[in-house]
Amino acid sequence: MAETLQYQSGFGNHFESEAEKGALPLGQNSPQEAPLGLYAEQLSGSSFVALRHENLRSWLYKIRPSVRHSRFKPFASTRIKSRPFNEVDASPDQLRWNPVPIPKEPTDFIDGLVTMAGNGDAASIRGSAVHIYAANTSMTERFFYNADGDFLIVPELGSLRVATELGVLNVSPWEICVIPRGIKFQIGLLDATARGYVCENFGPPFKLPHLGPIGANGLANPRDFLAPVAAYEEKSGDFQLIAKFSGKLWQATTDRSPLDVVAWHGNYYPYKYDLRLFNVINTVSYDHPDPSIFTVITSPSELPGVANVDFVIFPPRWMVAEKTFRPPYYHRNIMSEYMGLIEGVYDAKLEGFVPGGGSLHNSMSAHGPDAQTFNKASQANLVPQRIDNTLAFMFESSLIYTPTKFAVESGLLQSDYMDCWNDLESKYSRPVSTKNA
Repeated sequence: MAETLQYQSGFGNHFESEAEKGALPLGQNSPQEAPLGLYAEQLSGSSFVALRHENLRSWLYKIRPSVRHSRFKPFASTRIKSRPFNEVDASPDQLRWNPVPIPKEPTDFIDGLVTMAGNGDAASIRGSAVHIYAANTSMTERFFYNADGDFLIVPELGSLRVATELGVLNVSPWEICVIPRGIKFQIGLLDATARGYVCENFGPPFKLPHLGPIGANGLANPRDFLAPVAAYEEKSGDFQLIAKFSGKLWQATTDRSPLDVVAWHGNYYPYKYDLRLFNVINTVSYDHPDPSIFTVITSPSELPGVANVDFVIFPPRWMVAEKTFRPPYYHRNIMSEYMGLIEGVYDAKLEGFVPGGGSLHNSMSAHGPDAQTFNKASQANLVPQRIDNTLAFMFESSLIYTPTKFAVESGLLQSDYMDCWNDLESKYSRPVSTKNA
């Protein structure tokens, strides 16, 4: 059973939290002597001179400083890939995958991670990678941090206990969590098995999208994002610290748990969000709003209005459009789209796209409803319709996703995916001329 946890509410707020009374200093971030004999340590998620409203940092008050560990050495992993993404050529073909099987051997979150596709690189602060995970055991004697990017974790099967330096987040399917770069964490399983998706964001930190003419209310509300409260462990032993740094994994040893932050304050922390709280905006007359209307969080790029990567969902909602083909329309997009499914059936694909699976439609690769969906929707009675018991999502990037060798050769790739459009035959009927012979 999941433990009962406390959270702090808000997106981007400055929080403060202490697990022991008096652990937070008053009026000075780095006092000559921190309270309770703790070490003061700043964790910066932006440059020191970033604009005030974009400056990210938290002060941590730790039992031991983070510098206390052995030298790092390479950690062998053939499944987690990073720059350059060049194992295989990116293709304009539409691709779709079956779910990765749950492992039979003991496998924790780190060993269960495998990269499906990626673009850009951390050095240029641009791009993202798509990973999937499948695990059947908790991380116990190992901890992890990512110096290359943020981890956006999207569970599909099984709940996770995400213990971080700044506190604990319990995260279940239909929820997400974001662990910003540099924050150490350990993932435990609250169920027998777990599976899901991870977007590794190399670009600027995720933020809420601008609402524009929507106004003040709609989409994801800031108050629904939850940050942890301080929770520490003072534990000694033989522990492994794994780091993702410059595209590779490294390992060091430490005799103390790094999750020893007794108090903290700042605006750089992990957080979770319940996707059931998303306020869906949709048409109530005719036609379609663009799928960007379903954006939960976004990482911007150097070009205004062009996302480095968006996290977009397709949640339960009412469909009421009149005189309109209601499923997603046939489309070619300058952006590249990696889609996953958490539950149910996606309204553009009645078969083949299953929970835990994925699809990739790269820039300008045509995609849209399969023939079965098209024929059904074209003849549907356009009464108000509730789309329920379904949750699909999309990692949408302005850079092309290149699949990994695993994604192409593991046997998960569906060789017949493109057949779903084969029965889209011509229905064109030339108008009869009324001109006199």
